[in-house]
Amino acid sequence: MASSTTAIEQPKIKLYWLDQSRSQRIVWLLEELKLPYEVEIFHRDKKTKFAPPELKKIHALGKSPVLSVTPPGSSSSQPVIIAESAFIVEYLLDHFSSGSTLLPKRYREGQDGKLGGETEEWMRFRYYMHYAEGSLMTLMLVSLLALQIKNSPVPFFLKPITRAVAGKIQSGFLDSNFKTHFSFLEAQLASAPGGGPYLCGPNLTGADIMLSFPLMAGRGTVGLTKEDYPKLHAYVDRLEAEPGYKRAVEKIIELDGKFEVFNV
Repeated sequence: MASSTTAIEQPKIKLYWLDQSRSQRIVWLLEELKLPYEVEIFHRDKKTKFAPPELKKIHALGKSPVLSVTPPGSSSSQPVIIAESAFIVEYLLDHFSSGSTLLPKRYREGQDGKLGGETEEWMRFRYYMHYAEGSLMTLMLVSLLALQIKNSPVPFFLKPITRAVAGKIQSGFLDSNFKTHFSFLEAQLASAPGGGPYLCGPNLTGADIMLSFPLMAGRGTVGLTKEDYPKLHAYVDRLEAEPGYKRAVEKIIELDGKFEVFNV
């Protein structure tokens, strides 16, 4: 009887997943939280690489990830629709992270609700939740744009021009910025609370899951090498070795027949 009650009380969660996109992080988080969920698969247009227009029926922007959540016992026929990776991660952790280390403790002992009373682990967590999609992912997208300019299908006599433009973006903007960011992350890992090995301390958090996409996408292609950034490179290896990450990959292979990491 107890297991039947538990099953009834579970929310209905559906993830609208797009290949080679940030939505894979949400599969990973759902696996870590051990929540029941469904996945609806979408594929990019083979020519444009854009998401299919069908996604706009789920959310007006037509992007992925999008999460649909129907609370248990809900009388409404309309589920809660949540878009944007960080919002989805924060929403799921706010409601389902009890007993988990995925969301660090917010306040130090005796400092509840006090300005400046937050733990270092929580401050890092909140920072990296926004850093992943803000500062770091912006660089990754510029790098992708430069690559598209370099490899654009133009007449052969224009190739030197497109390559020169892409090269200028790379040398004049991307190289120095990637070096700054990777050096910063290398130092952050070295100073992680409790000695790490994760960015917020000894335990995997939602922020590590958020950072997994840009770091896995850029490793080996935008200067994130083992020689220059040994701690950061090992950190990405550690994320890929996480049992929850592996289960998330297996889930997509089971549903879609394959899984490919997005590469810049």
